[in-house]
Amino acid sequence: MKTILKKYGLLALIAGTLGFTGCKKFLDESDPGNFTVENYFTKPEHARSSVNAIYASLREPMSSGFGGGAWTMTEFATGQAATDLGQAVDSYFIKDLQNTADNSYGLNYWQNYYKGIGNANLSIAKIPGIAMDGTEMKRLLGEAHFLRAWYYFNLVQLFGNIPLITEPVDLKSEQLRPKQAAPEEVYKLIIADLSTAEAAGLPWVDVTGKAGLGAVKSLLAKVYLTMAGYPLQKGNEYFNLAAKKAEEVIDAKQFKLFDNYGDLHNPAKKNVEENIFMIQYKTQIIPANWQELIIPYNKNISAYSSETGGIYATADFVKSYDPADLRAKEGQFFFTKFTNQDNRNQEVELGGYFLYKLFDVVAQTTTANSDLNWSLIRYADVLLIYAEASNEVSGPGAKAYESINLIRKRARLPELSGLSASQFQEAIWRERWYELCFENITWFDMARLHKAFNLSTKGFDNYVGHKFTYGPVLTDRELLFPIPSRELRNNTNLIPTKGY
Repeated sequence: MKTILKKYGLLALIAGTLGFTGCKKFLDESDPGNFTVENYFTKPEHARSSVNAIYASLREPMSSGFGGGAWTMTEFATGQAATDLGQAVDSYFIKDLQNTADNSYGLNYWQNYYKGIGNANLSIAKIPGIAMDGTEMKRLLGEAHFLRAWYYFNLVQLFGNIPLITEPVDLKSEQLRPKQAAPEEVYKLIIADLSTAEAAGLPWVDVTGKAGLGAVKSLLAKVYLTMAGYPLQKGNEYFNLAAKKAEEVIDAKQFKLFDNYGDLHNPAKKNVEENIFMIQYKTQIIPANWQELIIPYNKNISAYSSETGGIYATADFVKSYDPADLRAKEGQFFFTKFTNQDNRNQEVELGGYFLYKLFDVVAQTTTANSDLNWSLIRYADVLLIYAEASNEVSGPGAKAYESINLIRKRARLPELSGLSASQFQEAIWRERWYELCFENITWFDMARLHKAFNLSTKGFDNYVGHKFTYGPVLTDRELLFPIPSRELRNNTNLIPTKGY
């Protein structure tokens, strides 16, 4: 029997991987071995299930255990994360700036995100041939284009020159062993995909977790902001595009900051208010197993059997916050003590600054089965994108001040005013470092800005030459992660990343 052969894996024909409303199940699998491309894409429900399968690759780097988790890769690369998990050697290689092309974290991103791209390419190619409602088809294709853009945007930032594949691939395809494209070519596809998604008739908000118009416009703002910086350095034109797109999200008034930081890790706040786009999880079905990685090492505080100490904040980073900043207070973004698993009246000192902003309290104390989503885009990021981009174009205006001060007000910090453009620029960068920490954002900011936050001076150093507080010094090779050695062996058309 023919199978659906893809360069980066089989299409998982999974319906309902998102939290749908009504009577549809969260997970309704079909055996992909029973289908071929020719006989599968024949019904509207096939279109929906094929697009749902594209989302699945978002979850794969979040898988965590005693070997660590790929999602921590960009956190250890900031110099602001620590670990007690000795088995997770890939974490130490990155943290100590001794990374190699054999690192499994990079391979995880590469393989799973290209699998997502392959599934998106298949949906984009085959859905138009299905007899179905035109409006629904357009929306499904919009989701597929959005997700392909998401995967390519992350891959091009992580690895630089990467293969650009836009059609389904089989064993006879010329793209089976593709060559690399220049980053600008990848960004052209990203913008085209997001423009298609923007015109697809998606709702602003989708509470089931599917991509909505808010997610599309927010990602466009992030892409334009990145293109304005390194490596493309497109400057003011793209800062202006980023500001306008972020402003559209703000002016739509579909999103708002949570009143308190507890809602950042509250499963009841999935896909609403501040959470613009998230990776979807469901307790007892697809639980968020990255919870295991953030538990302090063997302190006996958790209902989980494994307490790995896989990632937490360095003391230097937490102590760099303004003493008045609510985010750095106990039980807000970080925690240093918690209750004993056998006696919740007994307090345990943890010996470090662990990640409370990611901590599912119910799962950690009772169920050991997390229902918490992972946020990929939240409204605080959009506000800061607008403030940064608009300042680059025309200096700090009233709306830019309003955007950053909303975030500072929640942190119980005084409002900013009367700053020069350069002072305002660094103020925004600091807010990004403090507000968005440990959400897989900070390293991307470092790479696009070629800057690193100096925890002692509270200013910004040039990326190359910046010294982490525990010793290692950044070089230009750390501006990219290495193309995985396994991919280099399988595809001799790929050129290794410089310095690895």
